[in-house]
Amino acid sequence: MTIKQTIKKYNHELKEVTHIPSKEIEILIMYLLDKNIIWLHLNYDKEFEKENELQKIVKKRATHYPIEYIIGKASFYGEQFLTCEQVLIPRPETEILVDKAKDILENIQNPKVIEIGTGSGIISVMLALLIDNIKITAIDINDKALELAQKNAIKFKVDHKIDFIKSDLFDNVSEVNYDMCISNPPYIANNYKLPYNVKFEPGNALFGGEVGDELLNNIISITYESNIKYLCCEMGYDQREPLAKLLKSLKSKKIEFYKDYSDFDRGFCVEFNK
Repeated sequence: MTIKQTIKKYNHELKEVTHIPSKEIEILIMYLLDKNIIWLHLNYDKEFEKENELQKIVKKRATHYPIEYIIGKASFYGEQFLTCEQVLIPRPETEILVDKAKDILENIQNPKVIEIGTGSGIISVMLALLIDNIKITAIDINDKALELAQKNAIKFKVDHKIDFIKSDLFDNVSEVNYDMCISNPPYIANNYKLPYNVKFEPGNALFGGEVGDELLNNIISITYESNIKYLCCEMGYDQREPLAKLLKSLKSKKIEFYKDYSDFDRGFCVEFNK
């Protein structure tokens, strides 16, 4: 059976879990063959010899198990980042957060940044790639996340720009002289019913407390108290009002809320008075 015939045969098995079933079968085939999309398109009529392996991972994907965990990578900001279980999968919306931070940091000479909850390291790695002479401290409480983030930093050759530290907020951080704090923290309420596919991802990277914004409130407070001028964070679509109230109470110099690709409130950048 050719690659083209194989894609057609298994396409229907993923129709209930994705709107691009044929594309995902192609991705799984490329993963098994260690080939890229150009090779695949040039070899559709080539005999496919790994159907047994494909069948197993298609069945796994059909349970809504994330394809990013199966193939061990995810696309972010046009790059391929390594992924693994126990670490949150990168979301396209976080690219907006990186863009917002980049716009601020470009105007700071030799900027120093701390990221709270680095996860797979996508934010710190991308900022290290985009900003010259940047120095970043990336913290997380998850050993698996720190290990994965380090691998991504090495992959993109920016590990010399990033210090990875296991820490709950700033507990194990000795440096205090940062220009910016950035974070995509857990911000979902504990009782929120997740989509089925998201249940395979680590809950401690998703749930932020009874209301959901508890950790965000802590990050805002600790950033302000640490005399850090800029803070950029993702947030839940329904959290703008209470977060705006808190930020205004701190007499912030400038507050900007931004929306995601679906036009939902998704994050903010604040400049504190220093």
